[in-house]
Amino acid sequence: MTTQLMRPPVTPRGTAFRRRLADPLFNAFAMTILGFALIAVIYPIYFIVIASVSEPARVYEGQVWFWPVGFTLDGYARLLTDATVWRGLGNSLLYTGLATALSVALVVSAGYVLSRRDLPGRKTITFLLVVTLFFDGGIIPRYLVVGDLGLLDTVGAMILPGAVAVWNVVIARAFFESSLPDEIREAAQMDGASDFRFFFRIAVPLSKPLIALMIVIHLIWNWNGFFDALIYLNNPDLYPLQLVLRNILVQSDLSGSSNLSGDLASYEAAQRLAELLKYSAIVFASVPLLLMVPFLQRFFTQGALLGAVKN
Repeated sequence: MTTQLMRPPVTPRGTAFRRRLADPLFNAFAMTILGFALIAVIYPIYFIVIASVSEPARVYEGQVWFWPVGFTLDGYARLLTDATVWRGLGNSLLYTGLATALSVALVVSAGYVLSRRDLPGRKTITFLLVVTLFFDGGIIPRYLVVGDLGLLDTVGAMILPGAVAVWNVVIARAFFESSLPDEIREAAQMDGASDFRFFFRIAVPLSKPLIALMIVIHLIWNWNGFFDALIYLNNPDLYPLQLVLRNILVQSDLSGSSNLSGDLASYEAAQRLAELLKYSAIVFASVPLLLMVPFLQRFFTQGALLGAVKN
């Protein structure tokens, strides 16, 4: 009772003042944190872009911070005049398109089937799929399986081994369970719709955010992937763009090392070219994704939130 008498009274006017003061302080704090986070994410990308058009010696000396120094397009000219780059670009577009279409079809259909409560053995199938998230056979068994299936040095080696991502199946299942209640399916069945008709005419149109989310995930995954090509492909004509760029960088470094004992100037020139190619290759390989992702970001956000909320 004594404490209550000694505490200064809180008037509605004082409460409103604190609220008006708290919101600007919170907004300023949040904007400051977000500003630093944005700079930490954006600046490395910006630096790679300006370094790709700057003189490599200036980059080494730390003179490149905000603007290109010693503007040059030699790195891009070297890449664009290489026939293997264009062939790798075509292969990457082919692999990415086919693998994304197949993966999205399998993930969406599997997620829908597992969301059906009347599926026999639903829990067992889900358990067997989830087990693969924690226990993997490894590279060598996977390589032997791909080889026994006759997929080495084929387009199928770039599409089939990673066609089904179990974690994405779990996301799709949660999405269908939360957005397609059994009452909708029962009403459609009473109107004479079969399971296939319900899936293609009702479930798929209502799952556009999920499909967009899966398209973005698999596009980025397949476009940036080069490890499968490194172990499954021996024919250079089948190499994707990422592997072609990697080989160009490795060859540039090796050419500089081979001249080290004979001509130091040639070695330094090769090292500068390799450094310039490194930044140019990163920009060249990232441009397609940077142009595409902003158009799908809205669907990406919707699909992620709907798949994460149940009931």
